[in-house]
Amino acid sequence: MPAGSAQVLVKLEGGNPTGSYKDRMALAMIEGAERSGRLQPGQRVVEFTGGSTGSSLAFICAVKGYPLSVVSSDAFSPEKLRTMQAFGADLVVVPSDQGRITPDLFVRMRHEVDRIVASDNAFWTDQFNNEDALDGYAILGQEILDQTAGTELHTFCAAVGTGGMMVGVGRTLRPHLNRIVALEPASSPMLTKGFGGAHRVEGTATGTIPPLLAEGAYDEARAVEESEARELVKSLSRQEGVFAGTSSALNVVGAIQLASELSPDQTVVTVAADTGLKYLAGDLYL
Repeated sequence: MPAGSAQVLVKLEGGNPTGSYKDRMALAMIEGAERSGRLQPGQRVVEFTGGSTGSSLAFICAVKGYPLSVVSSDAFSPEKLRTMQAFGADLVVVPSDQGRITPDLFVRMRHEVDRIVASDNAFWTDQFNNEDALDGYAILGQEILDQTAGTELHTFCAAVGTGGMMVGVGRTLRPHLNRIVALEPASSPMLTKGFGGAHRVEGTATGTIPPLLAEGAYDEARAVEESEARELVKSLSRQEGVFAGTSSALNVVGAIQLASELSPDQTVVTVAADTGLKYLAGDLYL
């Protein structure tokens, strides 16, 4: 941290049952569909996902007795794919472009979802449009308020994937802080420059503006170099005991940059989205 910077607080979400904050969102989407009657007992559920949402849905569906089909890709960590299968999900793996996350990959994954909906009468949770997800993230926002009680918050920042966490947490925190900043990898600067690109920050930057990211959901968007996040990952674990993935490190890099522009009596808060246990098979911790 640069001298004279604001305080940075990081909400650790790796302790959730599947090691990710997506557990909150998955439960909210399934229970919202149950309440509305869109999901019937024993009906198949389907979603396309980079892995954390799929792992969380597999966990929830296993507990509640719904068969689940997950569409993912070899661009995402094998630990996530294996977790989905461990909970009993059927997995469809769509090939990537040399392991990179590209806008076209999500289009091809969506086509597989459409096929499964048509053939199996499956309920698509549709995480990019499902507003029930915001209920789960609102709880996360309230926990941040409870756990920082007595601390004056200035800025909340987080990387954008579906946009659900930014919106759900932001709605809860908005009355209690000055600014909300959306982050994205600089190699896929849709929010800052209007175009997507290839990157390896799982769970972020799909190359589109997510529908849940409504106007006014954030005050500013910033691009963060993926290389800086990947470099910080090891320092976070070895010096701070924060064991997480690239998107979490991207959040922390953004938070540090924002903190350097504020005074020591101010506070920036962000989220470590998941556990580093999801990334040990790749090159992140080598």
